[in-house]
Amino acid sequence: MELLKKPLDPVIAMVIVGFLDIFLFLVVGAWTVGGGETMITGLIAHSVMGDKLFRIPFWVHVFKPTLYYWKMYISLGMGFGALVAAVLAKEFYWRIPRHLNEWLMITAGGFLMGVGIRLAFICNVSTFFAVTPQMNLGGYLAVSGIIPGAWVGSWIYKRVLES
Repeated sequence: MELLKKPLDPVIAMVIVGFLDIFLFLVVGAWTVGGGETMITGLIAHSVMGDKLFRIPFWVHVFKPTLYYWKMYISLGMGFGALVAAVLAKEFYWRIPRHLNEWLMITAGGFLMGVGIRLAFICNVSTFFAVTPQMNLGGYLAVSGIIPGAWVGSWIYKRVLES
């Protein structure tokens, strides 16, 4: 697998992503992965909580869990594809935080990202590769929060690790 030994040239990678984005937009419209991940969460919650889950209006009126929500399979495919590519490139290994404060920062960051996804009904991946290039205002609004949020989060994480 010589292809996986070194990174693609960024220009070539973005041209490939651009063509795939045009194809995806023509076939299915705007792409939001956050919906797929939400559906996976809903299915897991339903398997654990049963019908008690439907006491929460979101899971009744907005996102009733079903195996037929096709965007969920995009999320699963991305995760599986990333795993296979990392294993084939011999770049896969487990990273486990060593300190409690790292766990707390990871949990808080994940929670804030989840809240952002629900508020914007968008995903960070689709924001940069699909929604923003498709001239969707939601993509530009999301980018205006993602970039400073990532900078602040990285700054905080670095400060905590240095102390």
